[in-house]
Amino acid sequence: MPEFESSDSLVGVPDAFQRLWTPHRMVYINGEGKPKGEGDCPFCVAPGRSDEDGLIVARGETAFIVMNLFPYSPGHLLVCPYRHVADYTDLTPEETIEFAELTQQAMRVTRRVSAPHGFNLGMNQGSVAGAGISMHLHQHVVPRWAGDSNFMPIVAQTRAVPQLLGDARRLLAEAWDA
Repeated sequence: MPEFESSDSLVGVPDAFQRLWTPHRMVYINGEGKPKGEGDCPFCVAPGRSDEDGLIVARGETAFIVMNLFPYSPGHLLVCPYRHVADYTDLTPEETIEFAELTQQAMRVTRRVSAPHGFNLGMNQGSVAGAGISMHLHQHVVPRWAGDSNFMPIVAQTRAVPQLLGDARRLLAEAWDA
């Protein structure tokens, strides 16, 4: 076994591993660009854009459906209230009803468009609970297929998502009222 003077000497040493470099993911990992207030909250900003630019699939009276910018799988949706609230218990009764109804509709539409085998639904309440954007409540609607997760997230902290966000948004939005 050769001795190395420093870790710098390992740079470029060939080994048996293939590498998929994803430096663009460091923005997400380091939390860069996370909103500091309502003015830069992506869930507050998106409804003011066109559906295509905001990646909005459907709009309700008190809540809307938007594509996740960092999807776990194709068609990963977020249900968000328009109102900037952090906690599920802060929703009004009307918001709670529409939030639930939009979640159900998101599942129905995704089944028609993509035929997933199941779903993960969830809300992470607070940053310690895993919320990437803890200041604005959002619920994940994640379609799942048998065998959809492979070794990539485990060994490379990388997800292979075979569908562009814009394509998924278009398919889901077109099927929303069908």
